[in-house]
Formats: sequence, structure tokens, C-alpha cells
Amino acid sequence: MKELDNDRLVWMFTQMARIREFEERVKGTFEEHPGVIRGHTHLADGAEASIVGSLATMEPNDQLMTTYRCHGYPIVLGTDTKAMMAEIYGKKTGLCGGYGGSMHLTDVERGFLGTSGIVAQGIPQATGAAYAAQIRKQGQVVLCFFGDGASKQGAFSESLNVASLWKLPIVFIMENNNYNVVTRSEQEDANAAAGEPLAVKAKAFSMPGVTVDGGDPVAVYETVGAAVDRARSGEGPTLVESKVYRLSAHGNIIVPPGIPLHFPEHEAIEVFGNPEEYEAAKRGDPVPRFRGKLVQDGVMSAEQADEIMQSAKDEMQAAVDFGIESPLPEPAEATKYVYA
Repeated sequence: MKELDNDRLVWMFTQMARIREFEERVKGTFEEHPGVIRGHTHLADGAEASIVGSLATMEPNDQLMTTYRCHGYPIVLGTDTKAMMAEIYGKKTGLCGGYGGSMHLTDVERGFLGTSGIVAQGIPQATGAAYAAQIRKQGQVVLCFFGDGASKQGAFSESLNVASLWKLPIVFIMENNNYNVVTRSEQEDANAAAGEPLAVKAKAFSMPGVTVDGGDPVAVYETVGAAVDRARSGEGPTLVESKVYRLSAHGNIIVPPGIPLHFPEHEAIEVFGNPEEYEAAKRGDPVPRFRGKLVQDGVMSAEQADEIMQSAKDEMQAAVDFGIESPLPEPAEATKYVYA
């Protein structure tokens, strides 16, 4: 695991700022350009530190799979944000030609193998990718991201079992955001029975299980980095529980054009009537938290931080403009990518 020098720390903050601004622009599109986004988007605001800290451990040939809450990962990998925004808008210039949308971003050339709207589907797929990497013997490691709700699926148990048995080069990263859609984790039978922390589930599969503060990118980097080193050396998988708090509701909105907008409040408020919990989470927002630490430690100046934030705003506004101005796919191409 490489040491984090000041340039790398500033790079991490820059990626966090870019992810946050991209998510803000996606959410803003619903009001500024009604009807452009059709259906749900699922934001990961609040998980920026977990995403960046994890991906900072990757080597160029490594791979990853995620859930449908997926916008941040390809941004860090270097995917064109204009193509990403156009994809979310369903435009022909999109990353997948406009056919995937928000929940199905893919950039195989950069190791981003794809996402799915099906909870836990990516876990066995990532395990398969790790098996292929083991056969290729090129030292690749696969990072597999999923939520706490996915850890109750059979696919989770079966995948971790075979990954441990075959010592596959994979790191399972459970981003525990406290809620399974609108239900708190401790209210669900399986996770409530497992107890805290949920990383204890690793014991059943004879692999290490560790829990880390997902709001601290350096702590995430060190924890995931140790797991990556273990996987790359042939010692097998690790389960990392990264505790985060998403700052948006589970999904943003589902409205066809003509129906009034409705942005749901976070479940802590709308379902459980607990605004204090949500406000406390906002006070711990990882983006300003990391900015404050880097400025306090003299890693970067406040002016430099402002420039990074403004650059992120400019980049994502350009992405919005590109997506809005791009054409829709031709109707004749509707079945071009249908294989079965």
C-alpha cells in the first residue's frame, strides 16, 4: 500500500468534490429540466469518502462492481462525466448509448464492470470476475461494493463462501448506510440477529471482517488497502464494512412530465420523524469534514479548496449542457442491443 503524500490527499478531496457536484447536478436536473431524466436516480451523497478511499487503493488493471447507487465510482476511475450525464439523460452520446441510464453505468475499459438494479446481483458477478482474475494470474484484484441490505441475500452467502474456499482476489465492501430503502437495519430480522457490527458476518466464511468509518477517506484507504494487499498476495478475500450515511432519500423521484415534482425527505424524517438524526449526519458531512482537516493540517489552503470546488462545478455544468444538447437515440436502434 502506497503512502498518502500531500498531492494524493488533495487528489482525494478533488475526487470527493467532483462526485458531490455531479450528484447535485443530477438532482438539480429534475427541477431545471423536467422530464429529461425518466425514472429513479439513486444518489450516494455522504459516501464520497468511502468511494474515494477505496478506489485510491486500486492498480490500473484492477476491476470493480457496484450497486445501482453508482455515479461516484466511474468519476474516480476517469470516465468522461459528459458521457455519464448524457447516459443518465438517455441520450445517444451517453456512456452506454443512452440505453442503460442511471442504474446501469458501465465502463469496462477502466475496470468498471457494470451495475444492476437488482439487489445483490453484483456480488456473484464480481466473484466471477475475481475467479477469472485468479486464472489469468496477472495480479488483478476486484472490489465488490454492496449495501447492508444485500448482505441478507443468498447471493452474498454463496459468493463469500466460494471466494473464501478458493482464496479469490476480491475485497467485499459493504457500504452500510443504516437503511434498507426505508427500514432501519436494526429492525430487519437477519441483520438484527447478526448484531453490530455487521462485519461479524465474515466469521461464517472464515475470512477477516473489519469495520471502518466511511466518512474518513484516509481510514478507508488504510483498511481497504490492507485487504487489497491480502487479496493480491493470494491470501483470499476480506469483508470490509464501511459505515456511511446517505444524505438523500433512497431514491430521488419518479415522475413523468406534467406531474408536479416531489423530492422525498430522508427516511429519518419522513418515516421515523427523527430530524435530529439527519441533522447530526449533515454536520458530519464527509466533504466539508475532509476539506477542513486538510486546510487545518496545512495540506492545502482554503483558496485552493475553493478553486477545486469551483472547477468541479464548472466541469459538471459542462456535463449537464452536453447532455441536454445531445440527441436521443434513433427509434430504429431500439433493438440493436437486445440479445435474447
